[in-house]
Amino acid sequence: MPKIQWERLPREKWSHLRDRAKERQISEEDLFELAEWKMQDPDVPDGDSYKDFGTFKLSRTGKFPNTFLLAGQAARGKRL
Repeated sequence: MPKIQWERLPREKWSHLRDRAKERQISEEDLFELAEWKMQDPDVPDGDSYKDFGTFKLSRTGKFPNTFLLAGQAARGKRL
């Protein structure tokens, strides 16, 4: 199974994720929860998927994280 590639994110992806985290007021506590999950280096399915953290969702397309969604926003792909 593939992994999410966090290292060497394209500058545009990194900028987008930073902007969405700020815009959608993802808390520092939530980002720590994401970091803990990320450290587990979880397998992810091919194609689109998302991880629901309760207060926000991390969406991904391909090998890179794609965006942060609010809890009520619909996400595409398989739930992790």
